[in-house]
Amino acid sequence: MTPTATAPGRLHPADLGRTASVGLRTRRMRAALSALGIAIGVAAMVAVLGLSSSSQAGLLAEIDKLGTNLLKVTPGQSLGGGDAELPIEAPGMISRIGPVEAVQSTGKTDAEAYRSPHIPSLNTNSLSVNAASLRLPAAVRTSMAQGRYLNAATARQPVAVLGWDAASRLGISRIHPGMRIWVGGQWFYVSGVLKPAKLTPEIDSAVLVGYEAAKTYLDFDGHPSTVYVRSDTDQVKDVRKVLAATANPQNPSEVSVTQPSAALEARAAARSALDGLFLGLGAVALLVGGIGVANTMVISVLERRSEIGLRRALGATRGTIRLQFLSEAILLAMLGGAVGVVLGTLATFVYAGVKGWETVVPVLAWAGGLGAAVAIGAIAGLLPALRAARMPPTEALRTV
Repeated sequence: MTPTATAPGRLHPADLGRTASVGLRTRRMRAALSALGIAIGVAAMVAVLGLSSSSQAGLLAEIDKLGTNLLKVTPGQSLGGGDAELPIEAPGMISRIGPVEAVQSTGKTDAEAYRSPHIPSLNTNSLSVNAASLRLPAAVRTSMAQGRYLNAATARQPVAVLGWDAASRLGISRIHPGMRIWVGGQWFYVSGVLKPAKLTPEIDSAVLVGYEAAKTYLDFDGHPSTVYVRSDTDQVKDVRKVLAATANPQNPSEVSVTQPSAALEARAAARSALDGLFLGLGAVALLVGGIGVANTMVISVLERRSEIGLRRALGATRGTIRLQFLSEAILLAMLGGAVGVVLGTLATFVYAGVKGWETVVPVLAWAGGLGAAVAIGAIAGLLPALRAARMPPTEALRTV
């Protein structure tokens, strides 16, 4: 026997592949329906992992764009249990910290804003009014959607800038010269609308006026309610440690310091927490597909008894018969898995494109899905293959 020859009764791997594919090609509709269950399960698993990875990549890219070096200083609770208050000098004192690059603030007033004074306040979407510093948009990484932000001149006049949600709640979709809203019992002109501030959603729902205008027209006392601090990215932790004592040296325990980007990072982690649930659903679909493959192979063994008997009579061993039917089941599952990988990847590309995310399909998604399909196919085809191998040639040939 030459080195490349195959032992009697055994199939060469290439012949084994062709033999396994014959059974599928002769029963194409049945094979397609059996593979469909595998394809659905694999597609679900690939899509879940792909969409989760794409979503997290998009969110992390957004965090990188917005920056992780923004810190927010707000009043905490006083020793008596009431609301504390930041000193008027807090923004100036914080700006003296070496690694701090920018300090901007807002101060909550007692006024409320309405679209018109002619509608009862109970029937309107009243909004809080905050005094705001002049470079606030740059500090929180947002910009104007319409119009202009406050400047040195308009910050002293009855002029307001609307947050994105505030404009929507007031029913303002487009501003025009001379547009006014009712603020604290008097008319304020609207100079612009801000784009959504992803890191600071409280700005989205506020009406912003200049500090001097708030003092003149709204009886504002000048105390900031929120101070936004941009620091050197490499020294955020160090800056955070000293912010409370710097903002309020007399009562540092009454100061709260948070990092807005941490909320977005927590959201990314929360999204991945649901991956296990959806992967479980995909695994159930894959299991159902495996049962379909097993059913197909059992029927195939019954229908092909004459073929089994003839092959055994011609010298095929039990191992060869077993390997033939097992290979057929694995090939069927592999085809379904391949289709599932393509469908899951396509779904990821389409959905990520609609959302504007970077498309990411991890190697684990398609390799794991295809591997799971092959494993399910092998397990599903094992019992029918063993049954075919144990079939006596004489009994099988009776059906010829």
